[in-house]
Amino acid sequence: MQKVYTDPRIASKFAGDRMWSLAAIVVLWLLYAFVFYEVKDYAGSSEVIWALMISGGLVILFNTAAIFAMLFHLSEERDEIYGLDLHYLDLKKQ
Repeated sequence: MQKVYTDPRIASKFAGDRMWSLAAIVVLWLLYAFVFYEVKDYAGSSEVIWALMISGGLVILFNTAAIFAMLFHLSEERDEIYGLDLHYLDLKKQ
């Protein structure tokens, strides 16, 4: 069941955080692909290339999973996380 959020700023802040998180995942994958492409010629043997592929793949897999877990947590706790942030922003404006 979808929650109804009372403050539209919460949905806006979450949408921004989600967009930047997904952009970070894309940049991460592109950087790893670029680095692997540039390094593979200097790696030497095929065993080293496989070690680089497996270790790099595990790193980006776990980082991607961590970012998705963060997004899942943010979506479940939107009101508490962003509400507190907006509360202090509103106090600062007064």
